[in-house]
This record gives sequence, structure tokens and C-alpha cells, in this order.
Amino acid sequence: MNPTKILTWLKEVWQAFDKAAKAKSTDVLEYEVAELQNVFALVVVGSFVGLPSPPMQITLDLLPYMDEELVILMNKISTANSPISDLVSIFDVG
Repeated sequence: MNPTKILTWLKEVWQAFDKAAKAKSTDVLEYEVAELQNVFALVVVGSFVGLPSPPMQITLDLLPYMDEELVILMNKISTANSPISDLVSIFDVG
């Protein structure tokens, strides 16, 4: 084989690995952000599930930043008893 063809092939392989690694790292970061949002919600309103919570003034100050987390928590509460309804809510059927 020609050395330029080998270099071209290696470059294409490297670019494919690079693209796959970037896609995987993005998925991992999105998962971590979702988990951090869940932890934030538990820290702020942890008294509902028996965890120690911050003082009420701090909780009330943080509530405006929690609209999305509260919607997620309410959706999880409404589908907590039925795994099928949880699956359907993931796919947004209806």
C-alpha cells in the first residue's frame, strides 16, 4: 500500500474514534447534569422524603430556580405506582 493511503486511512479511523468519544462524552455529561438536578431538588426539598433540608429562607429563595425540577418530581409522583405509565411518559405518547 501507498504510505499516503495508509496515512489517510489512519486519519479517517482517528476521526471516527474522535467523533464517537465526543458523542459518548456528551451523553455522559447530559446524564450527570440530570443527576445533579435531582440531587439539587432533594437537597432543597429533602424534608419531604426525610432528608435534612436547608433553612426555610434558603429553600424559599431557591424555589424560583426549581420549576423544572418540581415538574419532574410531580410527574414521577404521578407515575410512581405504575412502571408502564412511567415508560409511556418517557416516550411522550398521547
